[in-house]
Amino acid sequence: MRESFEIRSSAGSYDVIIGAGLLGQVVKDYPNALFLVDTFFVDAIKRSGVRVVGVTASEQAKSLEHVPEVIIRLRECGANRGTHLVAIGGGVIQDVATFAASVYMRGIPWTYMPTTLLGMADSCIGGKSSINVAGYKNLVGNFYPPKHVVVDTEFANSLSAEQIVGGLFEAGKICYARGFAEFNEYLACEPTAQMNAEQIRKVVSGALRAKKWFIEVDEFDQNERLLLNFGHTFGHALEAGCDFGVSHGIAVGIGMLVAARFASERALLSAAGARRVDGLVSHARGLLRSVDGMLEPPPTIDLARVSEKFENDKKHYSERYRMVCPIRDGELELIAEPRNADTRKRILDAYRAALADIGWSSHIF
Repeated sequence: MRESFEIRSSAGSYDVIIGAGLLGQVVKDYPNALFLVDTFFVDAIKRSGVRVVGVTASEQAKSLEHVPEVIIRLRECGANRGTHLVAIGGGVIQDVATFAASVYMRGIPWTYMPTTLLGMADSCIGGKSSINVAGYKNLVGNFYPPKHVVVDTEFANSLSAEQIVGGLFEAGKICYARGFAEFNEYLACEPTAQMNAEQIRKVVSGALRAKKWFIEVDEFDQNERLLLNFGHTFGHALEAGCDFGVSHGIAVGIGMLVAARFASERALLSAAGARRVDGLVSHARGLLRSVDGMLEPPPTIDLARVSEKFENDKKHYSERYRMVCPIRDGELELIAEPRNADTRKRILDAYRAALADIGWSSHIF
């Protein structure tokens, strides 16, 4: 089954196509394009006879220090203002492609084909790049949507259980942020690390249609779309605190557990809200258990470094921490908490409790 819908953007609307076996059509449609590809897929894409630039999908690759190397390689391959760039890969490739396409000769058109479930269900729409600087996660970036987003669900066959779960955390986050009805529809897909092709299509479609609403009402992250940072403020700090020894999707999932714990300890939830959040927490814990034995915790989690990275999150104000948490009846809100020793202690206690819940206490120092 194939489906499509349109995303409205100030830079021009773009279409999203979801289906299986779409790579061949993209190659046929853009035979003269330059393909920016995760090195994992380079050999397969080269066999199609197109020009390929390979990029290793690492945190270093999406750093401001590394992006100029990619731009130089585009130039060496003869890219000009009329060149169409096709990016194939996960979130790192998307970030690099978004940023590079937006600045190369003041902007060239591009198409994105996500290869991870996280990319398929979340980051592929919205046109946002996030680039690391000097070790700080996603410190700079911009908005530059592609002309087309093509989700070929067959790429999911190349993913590990951990990568599937990481993508489900992002999909579940989006649906929960949109509303309880959307989250229940997501749960009705029975999302697990062992989904079949139809389940994957339904999860991807539901998450992207939920995110479409956020993008179209708040394209530039000023109001409603900020709720999609649920799990990210806590998750980004956790990633840095273990030297990126945990993947982004898993960190976001744990970040949601930390946010839920913080909300509970701060008595931000009503009885009904606590029950709804318990449903989200139970689902998140279940996903983590589904990769138990395959998901290795990082050797060490440095809470001092976690705290340092949390302090420097770009969303905070000078006198207030800002983070998305469930409140009242379980709905999400961007709350502001005083930047003082008491709040810092509450935040670190929430990390300790959430990490203890998943059996990672022994890795904290």
